[in-house]
Amino acid sequence: MPLGLYISVPFCRTKCTYCNFASDVFSKAVFQRYVDRICNDIAQAPITAEQMGGLADRTVDSVYFGGGTPTILDSSQLERLFVMIWQNFDVQAAAEITVECAPGTLTASVIELFRRHCVNRVSLGVQSFVDQEASAVGRLHNRSTVLDDITRLRDAGITNLNLDLIAGLPHQTAQSWDFSLEQVIATKAPHVSVYMLEVDDESRLGRELIAGGTKYHAHFVPDEDLTANMYETACDRLRAAGIHQYEISNFARTGFESRHNLKYWTRQPYLGFGVDAHSMLTSRDAAVRFSTPDTLEQYVAGASFNHNLIDLEAALEETFFLGLRLNRGVDLDQVAHEFDLRRLIPIIDELINDALLERQGSVIRLTARGRLLSNEVFERFLAVAK
Repeated sequence: MPLGLYISVPFCRTKCTYCNFASDVFSKAVFQRYVDRICNDIAQAPITAEQMGGLADRTVDSVYFGGGTPTILDSSQLERLFVMIWQNFDVQAAAEITVECAPGTLTASVIELFRRHCVNRVSLGVQSFVDQEASAVGRLHNRSTVLDDITRLRDAGITNLNLDLIAGLPHQTAQSWDFSLEQVIATKAPHVSVYMLEVDDESRLGRELIAGGTKYHAHFVPDEDLTANMYETACDRLRAAGIHQYEISNFARTGFESRHNLKYWTRQPYLGFGVDAHSMLTSRDAAVRFSTPDTLEQYVAGASFNHNLIDLEAALEETFFLGLRLNRGVDLDQVAHEFDLRRLIPIIDELINDALLERQGSVIRLTARGRLLSNEVFERFLAVAK
């Protein structure tokens, strides 16, 4: 089965106040050492896969540069990463090749590099079309920057665009959220991601909320009910515009679903390179997962991979934890060919009674309420699977 490749670039121009990912602001002096390490890992990928006990195909049908902000790298550094991929893997002509970009980082040389290396999908971290809201969480762009980037990408022939929005930002209201939805629909972008703000306790905004303070605009964060209402509004408005939900946070026009992310949710094989990058490969027994260190210092220093064999119990957990993220749900008849589901039937019935799941024939899927409370649903499957 063809692989997906994920390249993690953890560098940002500024750190968003709500973020607790491995990305951060680093000196450009470390960029080259980081690229060197990734290139070495790409070259060593077959050996690494064998050492981890996984089976890796050289054929690739999706490549995803995520971050952080991959476009913060120099064009020559990005070029080197692309060249290493082409030299070490057989990338299919019709492969989906995505790069995440922060609005305002798309120089003419970067867009030209995209054209040379067949980038056909770009994901823009917009978060909000209201300048005050974007600024409040540390974003450096404004609405006009986003619209200009979209125009320049389309002029370069890159029309498969994703725009990220976040519901629950400081200063956000039902009215300002409507404006962001109007703007994202007006762009005619074929893919939209909508996330409900989950403030991590270790982020700057999270610590300020816990302390009851006012730094980072913490006292202007909407309450959970308003955030949930905004998410539901987005589902309705995007559906009415022909942008249909296919995963908890993802919406697309027909044929524009993210092929790379679908690999994660359907447990297809992929390799990750860079800080805090995860991989999943099939193995002779079932599957194997491994990941790189989650700090830049450890990764550049050559720290070893974390390694985890996926047995049948873990595979069963993943099948429901990941598969139920998708609106199409999980087909119990198909899953029963691989797993014994008898002990899961009571929890499925309970979740249906609680209106968190619905069943149609042999397929179960999250209800609209279940998508809002998806973590609770997943936890109950994980508990019963142990």
